[in-house]
Amino acid sequence: MKILTAALLAVAAILASLLLYRQANPGVSGGDALDTPTPLPAVALLDDRGQSTTLAHSDGRMRLVFYGYVRCPDVCPATLASLKNTWGRLDAAQRGKVQVQFISVDPAHDRPDVVRAYLDKFDGTFTGLTGTSEAVNAAAKAMFVGLVTPLAEHGAHDGGAHDAATVSAAPAELLHGDQVSVVDTGGRFVRVYGNGAVIDGTLERDLPGLIKQYGS
Repeated sequence: MKILTAALLAVAAILASLLLYRQANPGVSGGDALDTPTPLPAVALLDDRGQSTTLAHSDGRMRLVFYGYVRCPDVCPATLASLKNTWGRLDAAQRGKVQVQFISVDPAHDRPDVVRAYLDKFDGTFTGLTGTSEAVNAAAKAMFVGLVTPLAEHGAHDGGAHDAATVSAAPAELLHGDQVSVVDTGGRFVRVYGNGAVIDGTLERDLPGLIKQYGS
């Protein structure tokens, strides 16, 4: 019996050591890493306070970037809710190294104040970007986000010849890539997670490792 007890205690000690090691050295097993980290271009955008900024701008934190739009009926709110839960499970030190950033693909409707009010429904620390249709297209292209209906063609819904920058598409027509992209502290696009990996908890599991790898 003493031998069995000693063996069980030894196994417990080994498991505890492995757990501590994994906590101290979190790994990253999900998502797809870019072969070569890609510096983001200085595409001119507006932040959710209406201030000029660029896609390349970094405040020194790692970014989790998601493209979507305020009137999105399903994928966008589900993804942001998942990011809210993931964000909430980080400790204070980890949260200080991560910025969750939403970029609107419906800039004619999603002006800065609209984006800010929308993000406040999820988490007040989430930040947003918007801009002209051309700028949003350029930003999306740089991050391999496909836009099925080009924003430049969104001006024909009422039969008039309107400026694409001032006419918003019907929500159902705004089909776009729904991945979450990881941008390091230097403003380089380094990794991408498909939406399934965001919703099923893969990104949440990897996030401590991502912070250690890209956010320090």
